[in-house]
Amino acid sequence: MRPGQERLVADFQAALSRLYGLAGRGKRQELGPMQEACAHFGHPERSFRAVHVAGTNGKGTVAAFLAAMGQAAGKKVGLYTSPHLIRCAERIRISGEPISNERLAYWIDRVLDETPDLTFFETMTLIAFLAFREAGVELAILEAGLGGRLDATNVIPPPELAVITRVAYDHMAELGDTLEKIAAEKAAIIKPGSRVVVGKLHPDALAVVKRRVEEVGATLLPLGSPEPVPGAPLAYPRLAVVGTNLAVAVTAGRALGFSVAELSRGIETINWPGRNELLHRNRRELTLLDCAHNPDGAVALSHALDPGLLEVDSRRDVALVFGTLVGKNYRAMLKRLASVVGHRIYVAPPVDRAEDPHKYLDILPGEVAPDVPTALARAREIVGIDGVVVVTGSVFLVGAARATLLELERDPPIAL
Repeated sequence: MRPGQERLVADFQAALSRLYGLAGRGKRQELGPMQEACAHFGHPERSFRAVHVAGTNGKGTVAAFLAAMGQAAGKKVGLYTSPHLIRCAERIRISGEPISNERLAYWIDRVLDETPDLTFFETMTLIAFLAFREAGVELAILEAGLGGRLDATNVIPPPELAVITRVAYDHMAELGDTLEKIAAEKAAIIKPGSRVVVGKLHPDALAVVKRRVEEVGATLLPLGSPEPVPGAPLAYPRLAVVGTNLAVAVTAGRALGFSVAELSRGIETINWPGRNELLHRNRRELTLLDCAHNPDGAVALSHALDPGLLEVDSRRDVALVFGTLVGKNYRAMLKRLASVVGHRIYVAPPVDRAEDPHKYLDILPGEVAPDVPTALARAREIVGIDGVVVVTGSVFLVGAARATLLELERDPPIAL
């Protein structure tokens, strides 16, 4: 490493330490500080057309599809998602590439010097807006972090499209304990004049969304086919088979004016690791990574674990590596996956607020591993090179597993 590179690495690590020092502030459920910070920097959130994506599950996947479609259309696209799998910089992508460590370090230091009272998530959101403005982004795809109404991303003007993928039970302490309350939090991203695309929602949640559309004078678009051209052969990625995410993305892409060719190219070129992602060594030692972290996500994952799709003889050839954060409904998740896996290895995701994996033994039998590498090795030992290891339960578990399997350097995970 050259001296100049050493200095850049040191600067980045110092900036990242400053950023992670904000973790103790947690999640703030109010928009005032973020609005003031945006005003201080000359309102970067007003410098691009925006698509705002919320939902209990699938919002990151839909955002990634839309970004890929926009790039296929020749647009300069910004994509903001959270949390990160491997590197903090991957939360902010411009033209498909993560922001450089150098620019991220610059913006971390500048934002914290000038607006020091923000939380971790607010800081990263503001940096995304600033980086998008600096790069001349035309279209920004913004994934809401938590809910929508009081999420830091919701300081943007009325978006060109507001997208709600799914409404299910998760984060109930912050969002409410009924589907109607959760839907109301997410529907608050719908603003006057926006067009709205929603996935297949429970009738109670859909009624809330429709009410919001009427109240603010928005337009609800009908959900269309997941195929740009029905029946036409496409190289669909694995994550396209899960739920209605692709139908939502294609409907939104059509509303943005993307052509059939651009929609198709976006679908075929999407790169969205950790979501129904299948890793292998020469078609053997298959490992499926999926960030399902609630019962609704586990239902979708279970449909993708059909032995025929995985090319195994039975569930006895499938081992589950499972771990969640505290507060997640792991009982319902394990019950849903019980019929599609034959073995279970329980492990704590390497992040604060990880659930004690021994608790899972009260639900279904399995083994407890001390860490993620050991869990992966034990699961592979059980099913052999021709079996499938499935890693799920938490984005932080999936990130750690992916880094282990691909020998990637990883920034510290953070549940924000």
